[in-house]
Amino acid sequence: MTSAATDLATLGSNLGAARAAAATQTTSVLAAAEDEVSAAIAALFSAQGERFQALSAQAAAFHEQFVQVLNTGASSYASAEAANVAAFAANPAQTVEQDLLNAINAPSLALTGRPLIGNGANGAPGTGQNGQPGGWLLGIGGAGGSGAPGQNGGNGGASGLLGFGGPGGAGGPGTATMAAGAGGAGGNSFDPGFGYGGAGGAGGSNAFGAGGAGGPGGNGGGGGHGGAGGPGGNGLTIGGAGGTGGNGGLFSGLIGASGGNGGAGGYSDAGVGGAGGAGGNAGLLAGGGGAGGAGGSTHTGTGGVGGAGGNGALLLGDGGAGGAGGTSQTGTGGAGGHGGTSYLVGDGGFGGTGGAGGAHGGNGGAGGNAGLLGPGGAGGAGGASDLGTGGNGGAGGMSLVFNGGPGGAGGSSLSGAGGPGGAGGNALLMGNGGNGGNGGFGTALGTTGAGGAGGLLLGVDGFNAPASTSPLHNLQQQVLHAIDAPIQAITGRPLFANGAPGAPGTGQPGAPGGWLLGVGGAGGSGGPGLPGGDGGIGGLLGVGGAGGAGGNSSTGNGGAGGAGGTAGTGNGGVGGNGGLTTAANAVGGAGGAGGNSGLTAYGGTGGAGGAALGLVLAA
Repeated sequence: MTSAATDLATLGSNLGAARAAAATQTTSVLAAAEDEVSAAIAALFSAQGERFQALSAQAAAFHEQFVQVLNTGASSYASAEAANVAAFAANPAQTVEQDLLNAINAPSLALTGRPLIGNGANGAPGTGQNGQPGGWLLGIGGAGGSGAPGQNGGNGGASGLLGFGGPGGAGGPGTATMAAGAGGAGGNSFDPGFGYGGAGGAGGSNAFGAGGAGGPGGNGGGGGHGGAGGPGGNGLTIGGAGGTGGNGGLFSGLIGASGGNGGAGGYSDAGVGGAGGAGGNAGLLAGGGGAGGAGGSTHTGTGGVGGAGGNGALLLGDGGAGGAGGTSQTGTGGAGGHGGTSYLVGDGGFGGTGGAGGAHGGNGGAGGNAGLLGPGGAGGAGGASDLGTGGNGGAGGMSLVFNGGPGGAGGSSLSGAGGPGGAGGNALLMGNGGNGGNGGFGTALGTTGAGGAGGLLLGVDGFNAPASTSPLHNLQQQVLHAIDAPIQAITGRPLFANGAPGAPGTGQPGAPGGWLLGVGGAGGSGGPGLPGGDGGIGGLLGVGGAGGAGGNSSTGNGGAGGAGGTAGTGNGGVGGNGGLTTAANAVGGAGGAGGNSGLTAYGGTGGAGGAALGLVLAA
């Protein structure tokens, strides 16, 4: 193009020189004679020459402009060509791929405004815009935009046929005149295979009022996880509630998928902590329910309630664990969430532990019920307290054909009575009843929970079970204890019965469960500032015992929680909570490790660390 412009410029210059050379001869033609006819002919030819020169001047001006435009185009073309050469040299495949993708997407964009392949655009920050959906065939949904002050976050975009849902945007902060915005919902996944739902957005914080709620997680695709719920925002008066977890896909679990976990509740400085979000439910075939979110903590009010665990899948899957209750510096700890239900095959979810509270410990959540095959969930331990009563232990879940869940231990107290232990769950047809939970250690020991009843066809009653009014049941128990006696004498361990729990305040380990069917005994809580005992080992068809809570302290660090017991084929035991402390410049005890599982189950959840309710001194 540059060469053509140069040639045209040269041609124009030559034409201009020829035109100038001919100007004199063509514009001033002399008459051939002195007669009128010759003069008229000369004038005619001179006029034609002048018109030719005028037209030639206009043509020369156009030629000059054309050459200038051609030179400009040549320069632009050269720059674009250089850029394309550089881009192609850097990544030739990407350039060709993008051109091909644009050609594929063009008809879909023209007809529906949505590409066939490609990720959805994100919402702009500070606008609360929704994320755009991914391409119809393949694409991840765009993230929702965060909200401006007082504005909700945008929802995440849905996925295409193959892809993940986009995350929701965070809610905008609150002001003195505007409420905090809620987090946006996570986008759903329509992927029939492995697509996950998007996570919910966080709720906005508010230094003048209530925090915003976290957004719910998006639902998973055919075999994908539900998205996690967003955490609630912090607030002066009320913490924002955590978002609910998204449900697992219809066929979730074939690849290990589950319902999404609920979001944690937000912190409140002078009011109620936010409630934890409920865990999402699993799909139709297989998969576990999501865990409930922890309740939000507070300084002077009541801790937030832990979220409920999601239910397991209809065919195969465990219920999700309930969320822990929030702690309160001077008030009452929040209650733990109840565990999720399992249906055909699976374990009931563990109940959440109650939050520690200066005035009163929160109650533990109830363990989830199991379906046809699987143990009931263990009840959550009650929260510890400084001045008042420890929280109540949660009741264990029941089971149709397996062991009932053990009741949770009552919360301990420095200056008040220990909380009562939770009741053990019943085994309906076959299996042992759950042990009653230990009472909490305090100025007065909390009462031990009632043990659950053994199965109608086969099973030993749980520790501290009340006497039955059925002669047939009493006869069954006598026969099983007679079978257990010689095996206990020889091996130090029964065949069927559950292991006995360690005594409260001693840090004793729980006794191992029966070789065949027994649940490990819970570890005893620790004395002041001392560690809790480890949970007992479960039998072949049993779960590990829960670790004992660490002892509270007013002069030093809290005691560490005991480790959960190892299981046979069931779940490992839950680790004990660390003890609280009210001493200045001291820390709460470490939570105990969860117990190892058997071949077909899950390891136990680790215990929560102890609360530090004393003043924190500057370093």
